[in-house]
Amino acid sequence: MTAIVTGNRTFESAETLAHDVAEWLRGLAQASDRVFAVCLSGGSTPRRLYECLAAPEIASRFPWDRTHWFWGDERFVPHNHRDSNYRMAREALLSRVSIPDGNIHAVPTEGLSPEEAAIVYETTLKRFYGADALAPDRPLFDVMLLGIGDDGHTASLFPDQPTLQETRRWAVAVIGAKAEARITLTYPVLDSSREVAFLVTGIEKRGVVARAQAGDKALPAAMVRPLGRLHWFTDRAAAPAGAN
Repeated sequence: MTAIVTGNRTFESAETLAHDVAEWLRGLAQASDRVFAVCLSGGSTPRRLYECLAAPEIASRFPWDRTHWFWGDERFVPHNHRDSNYRMAREALLSRVSIPDGNIHAVPTEGLSPEEAAIVYETTLKRFYGADALAPDRPLFDVMLLGIGDDGHTASLFPDQPTLQETRRWAVAVIGAKAEARITLTYPVLDSSREVAFLVTGIEKRGVVARAQAGDKALPAAMVRPLGRLHWFTDRAAAPAGAN
């Protein structure tokens, strides 16, 4: 399946990207007439986006009561740990606006093993979705936010790892790819999205962005194939040569 690419968009700065993508996300949520599901990413670029979402001019127009929040991956550390994606999103966004507790679906990371955490999170996703199998005409997420690492990884799908071949599980433990264990959603779940947006800033990412956009199959990020639309939102520094 080939993703529908709606065109790569280049912003003048990381700050402009964060603000404009926050408005884009708000517009999608506000236009929806039902429950709205967003899957969050970790990293410094999403953090500024989350802070923009929490700013009064956007927060006052966002349908917080019917929006649910998930994570594409998580480091297997306590939620108050400095490396926790949950902690970052909570500090930047979730604690700053009025969101029902039941709308926040964090990856569990305490009192169980990484493998058990993946099973629990998969159960959470299936319960929210209302089925044990993903349907091609009914995406799980409305918006999936992703980043890309220097090695081309996205979420915690790293090059040359067996998780790249997983098609049955919704969430899996990633052991050995990095110093700490992680939990990640698998390709079928990342792809079950109406809108997938890669958020990338900084000149150090320019080369890997160009390779991913060209479809380099060695890069996990290049293999994301959403049911809906695929976006690459980059600042001027990260945009490949010749990008608009």
